Amino acid sequence: MTDHSTRVPVSFRHAVSGLSLVGVMVLLLGCASEPMREPLPPAAPASLPPPVPAAPVRVERPTYRGPWEDPSSPLYQRTIYFDYDSAEILPDYIALMRNHAAYLGSHANTRVTLEGHTDERGTREYNLALGDQRAEAVRRFMIAEGVIPDQMATLSYGEERAADPGRNESAWRQNRRVIIQY
Repeated sequence: MTDHSTRVPVSFRHAVSGLSLVGVMVLLLGCASEPMREPLPPAAPASLPPPVPAAPVRVERPTYRGPWEDPSSPLYQRTIYFDYDSAEILPDYIALMRNHAAYLGSHANTRVTLEGHTDERGTREYNLALGDQRAEAVRRFMIAEGVIPDQMATLSYGEERAADPGRNESAWRQNRRVIIQY
């Protein structure tokens, strides 16, 4: 007895092979890339709000406040120095203070603050009092020279705003002062 279930006619085998080949080709063609298309025109940029006009740049030009800012002016020097533990005005600073007094006398609307300073030696309370005494000494001199008292205010910083933070005689000499602030 011959088993016919395992025997496949040759023509059928060729047909199945042909169909298999066609199936593989269909699969391959189905996976092929898309056909070439014409390139799209470039996309228009996203709609942006109109540009904000730039604010004009403000250039802060230094304003001339007075002759005390001019290095060639006699008012440019505004610091009066003092000896250790003293509020006595030294003769070296009389001309400087007279220049400021003359200016203030002819400019009644101009105001100044006389800032008293000391070196770091002494207690905080003592240094504040000595800074105040120095500022008051300059104020009294200016009043004697004709400056209206209301044009001047005094303020003592004591040792708080050192001109030179050093801890030697040279630094301390720079810190014992009154500054005329316009």
